[in-house]
Amino acid sequence: MKIAVLDPSHGISGDMTLGALLDLGLDPAWLTALPGVLGLEGVTVHVRDVTRGEIACKKVDFDIPLQPHGRHLKQIVAIVNGSPAPADVKAMAVDAFTQLTTVEAAIHGTTVERVHLHEVGAVDAILDVVGSIWGLKLLGIEGVYCGPVTVGDGFVDAAHGRMAVPTPATLRLLEGIPVRSGPEGAGELTTPTGAVLVRVLSRGAPPVAYTPLRSGYGAGTKDPAGRANALRIIVAMVDGSASLETLVQLACDVDDLSGEFIAGAADALREAGALDVTLLSTVMKKGRPGVRIEALCTLADADRLESLLLTESTSIGVRRTMVTRRALPRRARTVDVGGHVIHLKEVTLPDGTTRVKPEWDDVQRVARLLGTTALAVAEQARHASEISAL
Repeated sequence: MKIAVLDPSHGISGDMTLGALLDLGLDPAWLTALPGVLGLEGVTVHVRDVTRGEIACKKVDFDIPLQPHGRHLKQIVAIVNGSPAPADVKAMAVDAFTQLTTVEAAIHGTTVERVHLHEVGAVDAILDVVGSIWGLKLLGIEGVYCGPVTVGDGFVDAAHGRMAVPTPATLRLLEGIPVRSGPEGAGELTTPTGAVLVRVLSRGAPPVAYTPLRSGYGAGTKDPAGRANALRIIVAMVDGSASLETLVQLACDVDDLSGEFIAGAADALREAGALDVTLLSTVMKKGRPGVRIEALCTLADADRLESLLLTESTSIGVRRTMVTRRALPRRARTVDVGGHVIHLKEVTLPDGTTRVKPEWDDVQRVARLLGTTALAVAEQARHASEISAL
């Protein structure tokens, strides 16, 4: 399976992502034509060869004529859905802008319908999001993974005034995703557009083992001394039938914690990036009933989640075991059911066939909006998936 590994150790933005994809072999002529394809007339694309930290990179800039102050989500959705992009690209791009709008609405205490996406809704963000998602598909990428995201430090001046880095929108979009602050004096390294690309594209931490095929570098605008302000994307191959992963299993037993707090500890572990969390009934010393909390995670996350488990539970010790997991290849997809986005998880079985499962939260939400049953929505989602695969 051909994958892409995002390395945002110096941050990530939309233009950095496009630059890295061009460095990996994406046709510059395709990107140059993209504004016209999306009906964004008058926009010119410039691609340059630059260096960042003495590393050769591609730099993408857009020449954009005067635009409206902001765009509503429905206007951006119309641009995306009116394009000839593949259905899964459209769905993922719409999902990205929906998440951006939802975050902005929550931060500013308003509704999605009333939000004007200022910088986020600008033409360059539309080109960044659609171009990055579509570009990965054109390069034949079947899955995207991402390492810890470096967000920068200090302050940035935005449409709503001076804000601490990471900005509220960026921070909200990166919830549940490993991040790093700094380096000192770096300013903003990860933008809301970069953060939402990580959110909709990444399946999580990179595989423990993969075979690199090629790497590409996309330059940011700043060129600080002593640091390569660039996003690296690695194209690699992993076993197409299944991959073996070395993971860590954390476990502790408690007999003095009520059910509400046990469930809360499990939720906190999941939200913090645990790959799986299981609660098991057990019998502890003196015959007391207890609960075993087990969390599966990557080695990189083990220390952080171990500390969280000790903080969120009454346990005074956590066991750590190295385990090997055989993971079927999987990819995230989206389909449209009644005008609403539903996320799907598609896995490839050892015999080469695939199995699709709609995300339950989406199914339940759409069923309520459409006034129908969850079973009916799930069946429509599976049917839409089969049609899009033809």
